[in-house]
Amino acid sequence: MVRGPGVQWLGTIEPSAQKRWFTFGWPANRQVIWTVMPITPCPGGPQLSWKVAVERADANSCTYWITVSNLTAEAVRFEGRFNFLN
Repeated sequence: MVRGPGVQWLGTIEPSAQKRWFTFGWPANRQVIWTVMPITPCPGGPQLSWKVAVERADANSCTYWITVSNLTAEAVRFEGRFNFLN
């Protein structure tokens, strides 16, 4: 059985804006992948792009910094999703 992604946060990003979120306390021995999924419908093209940076907070945990960019002229509500690769 394959487990689907978890949702870490819900966010809204203003038109043509870029915003950064962080989430902390993740186990350093796990590989985590981060994605964003728009909830607001907007057919015709991509709505969001994102970048992920990681901080090794201590020997056992990480903080992830996720920067989201809104590619549209409308506010977009979205889910910040995670999944473990190992």
